[in-house]
Amino acid sequence: MYGSLDVSTSGMVAQRTRMAVIAANIANRNTMLNAQGEVDPYRRREVFFSPAEDGQGVRVAAIEKNKDAVRWKYDPGSPFAETEGPQAGYVLIPDISPVVEQINAMGASRAYEANVAAAEASKSMVAQALRLLA
Repeated sequence: MYGSLDVSTSGMVAQRTRMAVIAANIANRNTMLNAQGEVDPYRRREVFFSPAEDGQGVRVAAIEKNKDAVRWKYDPGSPFAETEGPQAGYVLIPDISPVVEQINAMGASRAYEANVAAAEASKSMVAQALRLLA
């Protein structure tokens, strides 16, 4: 009876997780050090979905780092700049575009809203069916 509500709820939970990851990407787009204080630029995280175990709905399968989400920027005055070699004067920085993250956030928001609308429709149909039975 509640299958459609479960599907919509799983979609809302998945999109909420996606939004949290997007927010973390934006918040850390200038992070250069890891938790140990070593130079290790933040890598953009990505959320991957898969079907739920029962075949109804969706679940977050993984949140993974994008290993290629870094780029070189010329900044010889930075304390993180390479001092020798072909990359001398360059700093390895996170390659996180606020515009791309904003677009992803809009997509997650729209998907969340669609799941809310589907849940409301399911709830309304169940309420109407109960009224007819009473």
